[in-house]
Amino acid sequence: MSTLVAITIRPELLENNEYIIKQALQKANIPFSQVADWRIRKRSIDARNRPVKLQLQVEIWKKGESKALLSRFIARDVRPAPAIAIIGAGPAGLYAALRAIEAGLKPVVFERGKDVRERRRDLAKINKEQIVNPESNYCFGEGGAGTYSDGKLYTRSKKRGNVLKAMEWLVHFGADEDILVDAHPHIGTNKLPKLITAMREAIREAGGEVHFNSKLTDLLIENKQITGLVINDKIKYDFKEVILATGHSARDIFYLLHEKGVKIEAKPFALGVRAEHRQEVINYIQYHGETDNPYLPPASYSLVEQVDGMGVYSFCMCPGGIIAPCATDQNEVVTNGWSPSKRNNPYANSGIVVSVEPKDLPGFKPDDPFVSLNFQKAVERACWMAGGQTQRVPAQRMTDFVKGVKSKDFPKTSYQPGIVSADLNEVLPALIAKRLKKAFVAFGKKMPGYLSADAVLHAPESRTSSPVSIPRDEKTLQHIEIKGLYPCGEGAGYAGGIMSAAIDGINCADAVAVKYGI
Repeated sequence: MSTLVAITIRPELLENNEYIIKQALQKANIPFSQVADWRIRKRSIDARNRPVKLQLQVEIWKKGESKALLSRFIARDVRPAPAIAIIGAGPAGLYAALRAIEAGLKPVVFERGKDVRERRRDLAKINKEQIVNPESNYCFGEGGAGTYSDGKLYTRSKKRGNVLKAMEWLVHFGADEDILVDAHPHIGTNKLPKLITAMREAIREAGGEVHFNSKLTDLLIENKQITGLVINDKIKYDFKEVILATGHSARDIFYLLHEKGVKIEAKPFALGVRAEHRQEVINYIQYHGETDNPYLPPASYSLVEQVDGMGVYSFCMCPGGIIAPCATDQNEVVTNGWSPSKRNNPYANSGIVVSVEPKDLPGFKPDDPFVSLNFQKAVERACWMAGGQTQRVPAQRMTDFVKGVKSKDFPKTSYQPGIVSADLNEVLPALIAKRLKKAFVAFGKKMPGYLSADAVLHAPESRTSSPVSIPRDEKTLQHIEIKGLYPCGEGAGYAGGIMSAAIDGINCADAVAVKYGI
């Protein structure tokens, strides 16, 4: 048993261990002579007032108390074990595979895209040549969308599973232990590929399989039971258990399921724009002008406003980040954001999105599973047209958007393919644009200086989550009608980011193990 103590310090004292433990022991009324070990358990910034401070949770072990060890991945030789299929090598799929190995099952992972190293070349083509490979891009490929367009590990899914275990596995595979301490942990897109590679090799070394350029093109179902699958339209595999972890952008999977008579449903999602400021502006606002403190990290923000019955909020905020082109088809444009590990890019960006329900959308029918997806696709294509039918995106200064006038010029932005001036009030659907306008005015009041002529809106931010859900039984985690099919992660509607997807992957692997009596 340990003792947890909350203290507040100035940022420049973070490396002063003597000062930190002295303050913690004094507050806990524990003499130093009784201390066996200690650590900073949690760290967050308190920027509510000036001067900005750090809030620390210090964990102290007295003599005689045992210190818990980090959870580590425990490999087993699963070559002779029963095999299960896992579709997708994103966080849900990889964690499902690792957990299956721990349980004594052999995972066979099929990933439509390329491995994490080969994938880089296709990302370069999107940015430099504006060529989209529909099977290998920012959304598809080893590691999933988060590998090259996210890297943030924050999740609110505390009730869905063991968050700490999922985080500690990342440390096991090479992540810095700081991710276990920071309130909003982040690895960085530049560092994630190495971790993903280590996970893949661990799966293979244990006897599991990972196949790239292997796209699921058919599911074999007999009497409401999975019997196998087809890869790349030609290779048939026999499986009785399939974990479907295909991510939020695998639209072909939704169509495949619908054609096979497998029930899917439209679900709420969010859509809007990606707003970019100079990072120094966000620092000035959030740190109350205290921008000369070298011990403060690039500032982030979180905004939310109810506008005409719909929520408008910031999404996937990237301090010191870059806006990336995340289309999965040549005839669409999509934006997302990512940050390197040091968050040292001069820009800060965030999705600003409107939460929509299927019933709010034009052409809504209760039995139409594609109403949200069709709306998403229509917006992405409209923006592609407005951007000149390339990977350039329609853009507008934030103040011009609020005024309803096209921008005559722009400051430099981080979006490499380029931007085209457009009035986003005309490009985006009215139900989105009208609420965004009101929200930006409200955000400008909450964060004076946020509503700025130097802030640039890039459209669209549309892949916030899956617009389709695949319903499953809450106890068995199998599809409500098809035995042996385990809808998993963000693409099925059960996660909203890297860690929640990873946790769901673990949960689905555990559910399969239960069927085998493991």
